[in-house]
Amino acid sequence: MYVVASDHGGFELKEAILALLKERDIEHKDMGPVNLDSVDYPDFGAKVAGAVSNGDADAGILVCGTGIGMSIVANKFPRVRAALAHDSFTAQMAKEHNNANILVLGGRIVSVAEGVELVKIWLDAEYE
Repeated sequence: MYVVASDHGGFELKEAILALLKERDIEHKDMGPVNLDSVDYPDFGAKVAGAVSNGDADAGILVCGTGIGMSIVANKFPRVRAALAHDSFTAQMAKEHNNANILVLGGRIVSVAEGVELVKIWLDAEYE
């Protein structure tokens, strides 16, 4: 199962990612937020990282404005390998070379369409 969360800066991309996971019939859980109201990104990053860390989820996807904050939060958890991707190469390498179990994106760095493509690349890549 995949867990997905964002802050207000990544909300629109998170919603598009959830639609992609549903379209692909990938079991997932939306860990919030539920609207564009301002929220504290560490609260949502910790939900996803905690679920991956303790084995309740296989992998996760996090989105904040730049992706930097969520990356910092997630990588504090044991057994989490969160990788921030900004382009197709970093999304692919995150999985193939680093076996990232959390993909992090910047909702203010990539467009919604670009972000969805990065998720597809990461989902389809295999750890070497």
